[in-house]
Amino acid sequence: MAIVYLSLGSNKGDRIGYVQQATSLLGASDNINIIRTSAFYETEPWGMNTETWFVNAVVEIKTKLSPHELLSECQRIERQLGKVKHEGEEYQDRTIDIDILFYNNEIINEDTLTIPHKYLHLRAFTLVPLLELIPDYEHPLLHKTIAELHNDLENPEMVFLYGTRVEI
Repeated sequence: MAIVYLSLGSNKGDRIGYVQQATSLLGASDNINIIRTSAFYETEPWGMNTETWFVNAVVEIKTKLSPHELLSECQRIERQLGKVKHEGEEYQDRTIDIDILFYNNEIINEDTLTIPHKYLHLRAFTLVPLLELIPDYEHPLLHKTIAELHNDLENPEMVFLYGTRVEI
């Protein structure tokens, strides 16, 4: 079974509710076991022209699904929770966004799937929750730990603890 880290984020509607629902739907899958979650964080939008802040968390899972099968399952859950993909447009506000950050130590660089996530080392909203779960994990491409990547951020203070840890 693979150990995988997923980033969940919402900045539309009941932000906390959508992240909780996505976590529940992931855990309801026969092929996914949720190991633990980070706390929820409220974060400034990154790379988007919006004023609505996100609620973000990272979920650690075990799965028998291949990376492509897991991507399909994440996209199915996103659609189920009302995410609409707008082709060719900038980022939009969304009910839920689920990104695969790490899948074991695999490196995949394809048009439809990039693992590790290509921007995770630039985003406090992924690194801060990962610090809770795996601070000493070494990025398989950059060969730096999560703690080192966080220390390299220009704006590490842009993430705010939203609530308490979610126990699944």
